[in-house]
Amino acid sequence: MKQSQWLVYTSTFAAALAGFLFGFDTIVISGADRPIQELWTLSDLFHGTFIMSMALWGTVIGALLGGIPADRFGRRRTLFWIGILYLLSALGSALAPNPYIFSVSRFIGGLGVGASSVAVPIYIAEITPAYDRGKLGALYQFNIVFGILVAYLSNYFIGTALGEGAWRWMMGVEIIPAAIYCASVIGIPESPRWLVVKKKDESAARDLLEQLDPEEGVDRILSSIKKSVREGDVPLSKFFSGTFRFPILLAFLVAFFNQMSGVNFVLYYAPRIFEQAGIEAEAVLGASVPIGVVNLLFTLLGMYLIDRVGRKKLLYIGSFGYIASLSGVSWAFFSGWQGAVVVVFVCAFIAAHAVGQGAVIWVFISEIFPNAVRDYGMSLGSGTHWVSAALITLLTPTVLSTFTGAQIFAFFAGMMVLQLLFVWLIMPETKGLTLEEMEVKLGISTEKLEEEFDVEADAPTST
Repeated sequence: MKQSQWLVYTSTFAAALAGFLFGFDTIVISGADRPIQELWTLSDLFHGTFIMSMALWGTVIGALLGGIPADRFGRRRTLFWIGILYLLSALGSALAPNPYIFSVSRFIGGLGVGASSVAVPIYIAEITPAYDRGKLGALYQFNIVFGILVAYLSNYFIGTALGEGAWRWMMGVEIIPAAIYCASVIGIPESPRWLVVKKKDESAARDLLEQLDPEEGVDRILSSIKKSVREGDVPLSKFFSGTFRFPILLAFLVAFFNQMSGVNFVLYYAPRIFEQAGIEAEAVLGASVPIGVVNLLFTLLGMYLIDRVGRKKLLYIGSFGYIASLSGVSWAFFSGWQGAVVVVFVCAFIAAHAVGQGAVIWVFISEIFPNAVRDYGMSLGSGTHWVSAALITLLTPTVLSTFTGAQIFAFFAGMMVLQLLFVWLIMPETKGLTLEEMEVKLGISTEKLEEEFDVEADAPTST
């Protein structure tokens, strides 16, 4: 392996470890769901709001605001402090004496999840060459699903070994990977695009580009970066002008449909869904493990395919898989063919998600916005994703007690028909293009930006 490839891969892997913490932190609560509600005798509404979905509300805030520190202080420093948030959350959740301290701790962890879903895809997109960007960007998603699998396994083994009170160990074990992640990101390089856009440090950016991708043509890349940001910093008010309407629409719809598939509904509440399907309570945690295994294997397939067949074709595959599997789960509940049949269809649903939306979402959103507004765009896409996820998770205990499994999964299948129409009619293909070439493809030319923001074409870009 060439030295430049080694630097790209190691830096990407270190940053993507935040995805492991993302996945672990998101799913570890599923093992503590019932024990916490029974321990503190919580109502469904309080439990759904302050225990199960509190981390997601932190995630919403972290996603909406995560672009600010990434923009102001740099990608690398932001990634380190995300790790600190995970450490504090794990410690507080494990030692919480009451539901209020537990909720605050989960909220802090949610801030880390939300900020990482903004900062990590941006960082990876900005340091990787175009021909590897999909695969390396999907490494973040791979780490998410690996964290999900480890969380399921951890919950199963800790729950089996320790019994009552095991939930504290389930929550606290996250301290170990959080510490490893913090140590890993200390030595990674800063994004060269951030150095040009925000620090105006063309010399440092050139040195980094020569280390990261010397064969791509450093002068050409640097010239493209400088040209793409000639309009200068774009204020948030201008971000929502008509200039960026198309990438905003794309980011919103991809993120919205990601959650309207019901993926967080399944991942967060798999034990309750399987109980409704007639699986005995003792076997529920074990039945959840195949979800993590299937998620991991099909994410690897998505990583393999994303730079070969492209983002759009993967979403086609995922959409058809969603519709078939969700319809199957709905049918199983409706007809009474539950138990193992539901587990099989749910695993098929997870496979469709992993190879489609799971592999595509963070890569695609990080690609479609110009350099000067990528932080805003990633925050918007990630925020949309997490607002939808938080609402679904908050409402799920009530939904599960009000509607049948057949009705719930039929609704999600219908939403995936709408996603299929979005992919067919609106979504562009983005594989193989540099970030600057993407701006041209989406109709955001430098000339248009100069006209929109009334900036001189020859404005200086470095000092």
